[in-house]
Amino acid sequence: MSEPLMTPQPQSPPRVLVLGIGNILWADEGFGVRAVEAFHRTYQVPANVTVLDGGTQGLYLVNFLQEHELLLVFDAIDYGLPPGTLKLVRDDEVPKFTGAKKMSLHQTGFQDVLSAADLLGAAPRALALIGCQPQDLENWGGALTAPVKDRIADALALSCEVLAEWGVVLTPRAVPLDPAERLLGNDIDHDHYERQQGAVA
Repeated sequence: MSEPLMTPQPQSPPRVLVLGIGNILWADEGFGVRAVEAFHRTYQVPANVTVLDGGTQGLYLVNFLQEHELLLVFDAIDYGLPPGTLKLVRDDEVPKFTGAKKMSLHQTGFQDVLSAADLLGAAPRALALIGCQPQDLENWGGALTAPVKDRIADALALSCEVLAEWGVVLTPRAVPLDPAERLLGNDIDHDHYERQQGAVA
């Protein structure tokens, strides 16, 4: 008697984390947070994708890495290039660029986060870093400088290319994001924050 045919079960899509890290209080150090904020404001994502403002959470981010297989990161990275230069690095190349800069003066570097995830057997299967060369990391309370702010749209376009490679289909938002759904509160979201800086200036 022949064995019954087994119907193959559809595979679940990989879990994807779109992460922005940095400190918005140190001028261009906030690039990663502002980029992921703009990403969330611009696109709806499928259920297997999480969009996260990682801020300066340090090792707390390991928990999120454990829950996702593919990781896309926005961050301000000192590549030694002209301010505003965008650069995409992937997989094993990423730690080379994330080790020198701490996520804040008192927090863990993202290289340490990746190392901790690896030790726990939770390293991402694929990793992409979209880094922007900062111009100013010393202006406490300052907004993004023009060369860095002007590259956010390009960073989003690059992120769409990476996510498309991973099979993620993004949907541009047809209506503006409800304030309650923003990644950051009204007092520190990008538009409000820059208006506050203008008022102070």
